[in-house]
Amino acid sequence: MNNTPPGLRLLRPPTVIGQFHTLFFGSVRMFFLGVLGFAVYGNEALHFSCDPDRRELNLYCYNQFRPITPQVFWALQLVTVLVPGAVFHLYAACKNIDQEEILERPIYTVFYIISVLLRIILEVIAFWLQSHLFGFQVHPLYMCDASALEKAFNVTKCMVPEHFEKTIFLSAMYTFTIITILLCIAEIFEILCRRLGYLNNQ
Repeated sequence: MNNTPPGLRLLRPPTVIGQFHTLFFGSVRMFFLGVLGFAVYGNEALHFSCDPDRRELNLYCYNQFRPITPQVFWALQLVTVLVPGAVFHLYAACKNIDQEEILERPIYTVFYIISVLLRIILEVIAFWLQSHLFGFQVHPLYMCDASALEKAFNVTKCMVPEHFEKTIFLSAMYTFTIITILLCIAEIFEILCRRLGYLNNQ
């Protein structure tokens, strides 16, 4: 007999796919970002150099090249995507809703599906923003318009360090986003099928 309070049992997602998504989200994706992301992007600003190699020019062009650093963007993406599920689980814990009740009571099923749909929407928005901020490929040269800094500079060439590694990492982050979107869609189908199964067994 399980004596765990219902609110604590709900800290685990009510679907098999949801539990796999949590594992995938919490371990693989965060490990990839935290460990490999730092290795690839950690010293990018220090090795970003322009012609002529002057500190103020390098800093100005790097800020133009990276309006937001990839690590910060992806960290914000992970936190934002976690919010809908966290809100639902907090609500469920306060109401002492267990996993079975999500399938048995339509209102909880709808709330849970809405939280998953919000995750999908946030992931799609993040995918779109990432494509506009970072593109799909990192080129070895960046043409910087530094005329606002000093007219003599005009358009200057800047070297992007480890561009190939960054392209691979970008592709991996796009892939993670697509996988989580597919897992969320599959989770909606799973909970709908289980809901239909519960209704048929009544």
